[in-house]
Amino acid sequence: MVAVSKPRGTRDFTPDEMERRRAVEKKMRQVFESYGYREIATPTMEHMELFTMKSGEGIIDETYSFHDKSGRMLALRPELTAPTMRFYMEKMRMSPKPLKVYYFGNCFRYDRPQKGRYREFWQMGCELIGTDKPEAIAELIATAYHVLKGTGLKDVKLRVGDLELLRSSIKKLGVESPEIMRLIDKSDYEGIEKMIEGKEGADEFMEFLNCRDFNSLGKFFDENDVERIGSVLEWLSAFGVPYVLDTSIARGLDYYRGIVFEIDAPSLGAEKQLCGGGEYSLLPILGGDDTPTSGFALGFDRIIIALEKEGYEFPLPPEIVYIHPIGDEMRKEAVSLATELRGKGIKVEMDLMRRSMQKSLQYADRIGAKVAIIMGPDEWAKGMVTLKNMETGEQKEVEREEISKFL
Repeated sequence: MVAVSKPRGTRDFTPDEMERRRAVEKKMRQVFESYGYREIATPTMEHMELFTMKSGEGIIDETYSFHDKSGRMLALRPELTAPTMRFYMEKMRMSPKPLKVYYFGNCFRYDRPQKGRYREFWQMGCELIGTDKPEAIAELIATAYHVLKGTGLKDVKLRVGDLELLRSSIKKLGVESPEIMRLIDKSDYEGIEKMIEGKEGADEFMEFLNCRDFNSLGKFFDENDVERIGSVLEWLSAFGVPYVLDTSIARGLDYYRGIVFEIDAPSLGAEKQLCGGGEYSLLPILGGDDTPTSGFALGFDRIIIALEKEGYEFPLPPEIVYIHPIGDEMRKEAVSLATELRGKGIKVEMDLMRRSMQKSLQYADRIGAKVAIIMGPDEWAKGMVTLKNMETGEQKEVEREEISKFL
């Protein structure tokens, strides 16, 4: 018989791994909600048209797409912004503004699997709909920064750019914007220099791409051009968020606009980006009004890897209490006690294999139980049980009513 393995580019997670992932996820949710974001969920599959409208026909090759039994072209979602905008168009357009929503879910891309990149991956992110005021964009960026810091990451670097300034610089050169945008997005400086070689202003353009100081922008633009990004950066300082200006942040699709930002974890090397976000105008493409929208996406899997690289000590799971009944007549009493303790929020396992006490306690040790409750019929008749400390081996009799106090 041939064993069936998991599909390429997917992963199984052990109970220990899931406990670590859920602990990080919980911290991230808390930060989102502290900023007033509320969680939504969208279907794992959407109409393929939603993604081609957003990203073009080329995305079809990168998606898991299929025809259903009625011939409709569907796709497993490759990202979560387009589904959120579709949801907004259908159900949330009349919501009070600004509308703040966040999400967490698995996404799928038919990509070549490599370290830190999988065909099934998890994404957490948010959308801010209805405002583009500088303080609103700064708060969005602050949310992203504090969500990452809230996980326990120590070393994260925030870079902020402005697509309007970048596009204006490209326009001065007289080159094809989409192609050079792709090269800038890949940090292919050799390719950029080759493309603009001999063009008037080429040296100045390369100098602009390497500008990392807001005050130096005055060399390339007048005061009015840089007023908006200057205001956003001032508000970021008010939020207490450290940043670096990065004029080389690019986006390959035209619906991105205005302020953009990225957050990196230097410990990850070449695949260091944890977060990408900024302003965009996607609703008109989907048939809606040009309502101000912005947001960001976080690569959850890379966040876990970055925490591991930094040697982060993940929170320990709740301690397990193990119950061993002695004799068949105590098994239903053990069920009763386990139910009572679980009702008080205590994590309880009990012997379900009818093992001897020695083997039962060996099992308790292997699953990491800190305390074992030994229920003997004689002690139970007196309203007592024996508590065994699995680390020290110490045992003591305790009244049944006092068990939860000792635990």
